[in-house]
Amino acid sequence: QFQVYKQHGPLEGRWDNPLGARALYLFVDNKDTLFRIHGTNEPSEIGGHVSSGCIRMRDMDAIDLYGRVHVGTPVVVIS
Repeated sequence: QFQVYKQHGPLEGRWDNPLGARALYLFVDNKDTLFRIHGTNEPSEIGGHVSSGCIRMRDMDAIDLYGRVHVGTPVVVIS
């Protein structure tokens, strides 16, 4: 089970950031999994095979989700 860790990372959340306006970093046992739930500056690629396991969302949805969750929120990914 993943836990949410909110972090800006190396790039500020902006339209030209590949992670879009917001990114939720997913950790397991305090270790970064390198998986993210994030917005995108290329919404046409949502649902495509363009990343290494990240979950892409429209920026407006990523901003909304970011505002609703807290650090440590459990995340279950069903594939």
